[in-house]
Amino acid sequence: MRLLAIWLVNALALLAIPYLMHSVAIDSFGTALLVALVLGLVNTILRPVLLVLTLPVTMLTMGLFIFVINGLLFWAVANVVDGFHVAGFWAAVGGALLYSVISWTLSTLLFQQR
Repeated sequence: MRLLAIWLVNALALLAIPYLMHSVAIDSFGTALLVALVLGLVNTILRPVLLVLTLPVTMLTMGLFIFVINGLLFWAVANVVDGFHVAGFWAAVGGALLYSVISWTLSTLLFQQR
């Protein structure tokens, strides 16, 4: 049940991004659910491999290269899923950053332990 709730929170976070950035667009709530699912799968499967492969560059940039990886994955998902549009690479980096902050904030508020 918690996994479905987190999936819904991530979809809501994706729906909030176009209101904050005009270079990201999502057509519908169903598209947001699909994008949240694909982003979750990509971040689970592909992101760890990319982090290991780019470890020297990440260490050289003191971790800032992770923003580039997150942006590339966000942009890749936008190219795969119809109805999810990102204007360019830097818009993808900003969108990935906003997505992380919004989804973390929503999950913290909803699932905090009392």
